[in-house]
Amino acid sequence: MNRLFKKTLSLMLVIVMTVSLGVSAAAADQTGDAQAEGPLGLVSAMSVELNALVEATKISKTEEIAGNTFYEGVLNGVDVVLVKAGIGKVLAVASGKGGVGKSTVTANLALTLRNMGYRVGILDADIYGPSMPTMFGVEGYQPAGDEEEEGTPRIYPALSMGVKVMSIGFFINPKDALIWRGPMATNALRQLTHQTDWGELDFLLIDMPPGTGDIHLSLMQDLKISGAIIVSTPQKIALADVRRGIGMFRAKQINIPVLGIVENMAWFTPAELPANRYYIFGKGGAQELARSENIPLLAEIPLIQSVREAADAGTPVATQESTSAAFYTGLAKNLVTELEKTGH
Repeated sequence: MNRLFKKTLSLMLVIVMTVSLGVSAAAADQTGDAQAEGPLGLVSAMSVELNALVEATKISKTEEIAGNTFYEGVLNGVDVVLVKAGIGKVLAVASGKGGVGKSTVTANLALTLRNMGYRVGILDADIYGPSMPTMFGVEGYQPAGDEEEEGTPRIYPALSMGVKVMSIGFFINPKDALIWRGPMATNALRQLTHQTDWGELDFLLIDMPPGTGDIHLSLMQDLKISGAIIVSTPQKIALADVRRGIGMFRAKQINIPVLGIVENMAWFTPAELPANRYYIFGKGGAQELARSENIPLLAEIPLIQSVREAADAGTPVATQESTSAAFYTGLAKNLVTELEKTGH
């Protein structure tokens, strides 16, 4: 490799092949073979000195989104887009309907991935009902900020239990109602996605608002989302909305892979009757939906009182060693397996 690429200051850059710039995999080989495999084989990167690269190839910074800095120019005669990789995988956790426990699943999934050794962040995009400040015990957090050399404002997420958290809830009074029209809510989220300094993450989980609409489209346009996880109860009414959510991700103009479905509140078992299961919201509805849509069923999680109590207390159950936490361990392992299998 050229000596220009062996200076002391190293940044991780990922070469992104884009049809619009006409870059081929063969052309990428011209950059050299000093590649290092990232977590799960999700990120391939090269260590190069950015200053030398810019000087040698006339590459210029174009924008910064969700901790990833984008550059474009010519490398060894080939048009390329380079990304200073701050985030490995961006995963949307979505539901067609509110009240199915999506935020609880997101929080516990994030903590379980953290327990497995991954670097994890959560973007609380449920802008009309932000739950993450409460679930992570950081309701009083006030994000610090500064400006980079280019004058771009930066804000810093909260760090709780090893997970980085950013939420619109940090910027509003908990007692105030967010009476915002769609464009105002979308612009607020766009600021969070563009200005939050996440550092280096293996996973960024986005706690999406329920339904489909402007906020969803904005996030999917602004972020390179690797895949979606759908949370639902077994109830027929909830499943009808979930189908619409799956349709949104699979729409031709969006085309985001649905990695799997989580059936939440799948059954209830009273503590005094541990052998009994009561199917309060129906039985196997999400499982049947997963089968009909050819989507993996990542987990079936029962309705458990301790899960609710732990979330309300700001210490989600995944921080504990318990039979309740084991359901989220199974979810996280199945998710990682799905990512490895599909290469998303």
